Amino acid sequence: MITGASGMIGSLVLEQCLSSAEISQVISLVRRSTGKKHAKLREIIISNFTDYSEQTDLFQHIDIAFFCIGAYTGQVPDPTFKEITVDYPVAFAKTLSVNSSSATLCLLSGAGADRSEKSSLSFARYKGMAENRMAELGLKFHAFRPGYIYPVTPRREPNIMYRLMRLLYPLIRLSGSNSSIKSTELAVAMFRVGLHGAKTEILENKAILEYA
Repeated sequence: MITGASGMIGSLVLEQCLSSAEISQVISLVRRSTGKKHAKLREIIISNFTDYSEQTDLFQHIDIAFFCIGAYTGQVPDPTFKEITVDYPVAFAKTLSVNSSSATLCLLSGAGADRSEKSSLSFARYKGMAENRMAELGLKFHAFRPGYIYPVTPRREPNIMYRLMRLLYPLIRLSGSNSSIKSTELAVAMFRVGLHGAKTEILENKAILEYA
């Protein structure tokens, strides 16, 4: 099962799943139809990502789940940002834990996620909140904390900061293995950990690169 399959990373994770001989079916939860067709793909339109009470049957017999929905800081008002960053993944994880308690759950989190939940940065505080709530559910849970994600496929950047970082990527790479990762590398690592597990619950950028 995957959410966020229309996004930069989610779409790449989806491709990994569909091309793998070890995956028999993929359930993709989307807000609107993507039009993508594949023999393994079952796309389900979801109107409310905080309430799966009418879709619990979809969460049964799930082996691996990838949660890749997210929003950029400043893209939406803070209450909406918190809902997307905390409420969405926690509702997903709770439903998964009740219906497929042995599943492996991979969360696309972010560098700097603060599990003390005291950071003055909403991104760090909310990502930490989400990780904490999901880790409490007893699933085989892995939180991926990439640094700057370089879009291998060119895209329309969400703001001027990301446009600048894309231009400066060759320099960012020089600052070390915890600073950045290619979108394709992150997707491969998430897929591999979902399939085979990882030694740690939290995977910072350097560890993600090792799995890629």
